[in-house]
Amino acid sequence: MRAFGMQEQTADAAATDGDLRALFGQSTAVFATFTGPDQVVETADPAFLTTFGEDGASLSTLLDEVYRTGEARVRRDVRVLMGSGPDAREVFFDLTCEPRRDDGGEVLGVRVIGVETTQVKHAQRLMAEHRALLEQIARQAPLTEVLDGMARCIEELAPEELFVSVLLAEPDGLHLRHGAAPSLPDFYNEAIDGIATGEGVGSCGTAAHRREPVIVTDIATDPFWDDFRDLAERAGLGSCWSTPILARDGGLLGTFAMYHPTARVPQENDFALIRVFAGTAALAIERHHNEVARQAAEAQVESARAALAEAVRAERELRAEAEQRAEAAAELTAQMRVAAAVQAKTPHPEFCQLGGRAGCALPAEIKVADSWGDSAWGCAAHVEEILIHVPSVFIASEELGGLAAYLNR
Repeated sequence: MRAFGMQEQTADAAATDGDLRALFGQSTAVFATFTGPDQVVETADPAFLTTFGEDGASLSTLLDEVYRTGEARVRRDVRVLMGSGPDAREVFFDLTCEPRRDDGGEVLGVRVIGVETTQVKHAQRLMAEHRALLEQIARQAPLTEVLDGMARCIEELAPEELFVSVLLAEPDGLHLRHGAAPSLPDFYNEAIDGIATGEGVGSCGTAAHRREPVIVTDIATDPFWDDFRDLAERAGLGSCWSTPILARDGGLLGTFAMYHPTARVPQENDFALIRVFAGTAALAIERHHNEVARQAAEAQVESARAALAEAVRAERELRAEAEQRAEAAAELTAQMRVAAAVQAKTPHPEFCQLGGRAGCALPAEIKVADSWGDSAWGCAAHVEEILIHVPSVFIASEELGGLAAYLNR
């Protein structure tokens, strides 16, 4: 198992190195020798002439210093602008300039050896941007922030102009929603927000349906874009290749698309960018889904806890109310027993007998009794109270007048 793990790590490292080479190319080495105080080119390889020109004039200050002092000089990340206009690009070199001497030690000229560091700088930037994205994911930054930053990073790192779009799959996998596309026009993003996944639904809908990359090199003629061709033309899009973003269990998370303003075939550096960042997008989306699920679970737990607390509170209130009713029933039952003893002398008292210790000055209108044979006369209010709290008590007026008085009070 350990040997297998080492093989996997070696394979991953080799794949990463291959992607970086595809993205940034191979480093260029340059060499030239100069003679005399005027720094006349004696020999130079083609790479040097292409980069610094036939006379190396851009290095004249450095060459003069080495020739004058007789001491070697090293310059890191020397910037050179190659080309002009829209095709201009900057490159960087590490240069070592050494004096050339005759047998007597006199300086005859200067030797220049250099290695291009453009690829290293770009690779360092890529790694820094990638690390920053991973840190955002780790601290649970909003998904839109992570995806937008990733899209901008890819657009800036790409050697040619391109536009990045990330669409997110709905839970049912049948539609795709806008995730990030910072450089595409708003009308385009709004138009494709919610598109269906299916065969022939543009590059992204088809890639999501097939669960495999879909490359459209010419939007103007590809049948997958029949329903979106006018939209793409308005947005200035000529080609599009889309890759499904898949979860670790194979589930669809979304799509990762790269658009170009012209019809073109993807290069190896395009695939390298996809390989580097598709996994990062999957990680960000999965982490987001997990966080949403965690928050939903916590909300459910909190809701259940609140419901339980409310049930306990209600149960306590009901229990307290039941205890109060039991106490009231006991007191009223006692009052009836006292009243029953009194009735032996006064069968129909003038005033209510159910007022307890405080008494009651209202007329005794209704007679009530319980299953034990005890009875009492009371006013309408106290009779109602005893009927509510003592289940065995009933209206027992010998004439219907008492019951009618209670019902029609």
